[in-house]
Amino acid sequence: MEISALSVLLVWSTATALVVALIAFAIDLSRQAEHRAAPVLAGLPVTMAPRRAAGVGVSTTWLATILLIVAIVLRGVAAGRTPWSNMYEFTLVGACASLLAFVLLNLRRDVRFLGTFVTGVAALFLVLAVNAFYLPATGLFPALQSYWLVIHVGVAVGAAGIFTVSFLISSLQLLRDSHDDGGALIGRDRWRWLENLPSANTLEALSFRLNAVGFVAWTFTLIGGAIWAESAWGRYWGWDPKEVWSFIIWVVYAAYLHARTTRGWAGRRSAYFVLVGYACVLFNFTVVNLIINGKHSYSGLTAG
Repeated sequence: MEISALSVLLVWSTATALVVALIAFAIDLSRQAEHRAAPVLAGLPVTMAPRRAAGVGVSTTWLATILLIVAIVLRGVAAGRTPWSNMYEFTLVGACASLLAFVLLNLRRDVRFLGTFVTGVAALFLVLAVNAFYLPATGLFPALQSYWLVIHVGVAVGAAGIFTVSFLISSLQLLRDSHDDGGALIGRDRWRWLENLPSANTLEALSFRLNAVGFVAWTFTLIGGAIWAESAWGRYWGWDPKEVWSFIIWVVYAAYLHARTTRGWAGRRSAYFVLVGYACVLFNFTVVNLIINGKHSYSGLTAG
């Protein structure tokens, strides 16, 4: 079997492992909700049921992360270069960055409540990558043959992974806040699992910390991109669509951090800001790469 084919096989294996982890995390959330809903008999101590399903989910997520890392390394070996030069590879590495952010964060604090959503999104990204973005492992365009590909794109994809996790946390924050307010739909019993999440304020604080880290990485992405552009094209800034939208992303997240820290924007307003920022990230990755042609059109899926 060729190395590139083995890489694809490992990507599918990763997606399968992520689905198993998703089911395990979902079972854990469901059982937590049932335990909270069960009546408590007076005078009897309250004991928490062991979270075996969550343990299975964490272990399987670690396995999936390792499999995906091996798949990415094999892709690089097959291509003879750093494996993040087109949309297929960027999607693989971005999903891996999201998984790494989740499992490493879980080592410091219990964020297993995120497992269902992080593994689900990562599995979706991997299936999309193989079915919609796949390209054979080939060499690089001349403009990409630089050590800045490792630094600039590597930091960018890491930031995108962090933004993905923070987006999921802010989405859960909005759901939890609506449930606590007794919303017409979110307040029903079928949404009782939301009560197993941390409070909306705790989720907001966690999202803020992750976005601060992602913002620093994205700032370096812009600076590194400008230095690389001057070396490759003789100018630091040329109003290329990718450059413009990367700067828009930076402005949105800078405005979010500024509004929350100095203007007291908290609660739902800050969460909506995060959703807008991540929408810009997705637009930059999809529409700008596939539809709007420019110097950064390296997806390999367009005629431009």
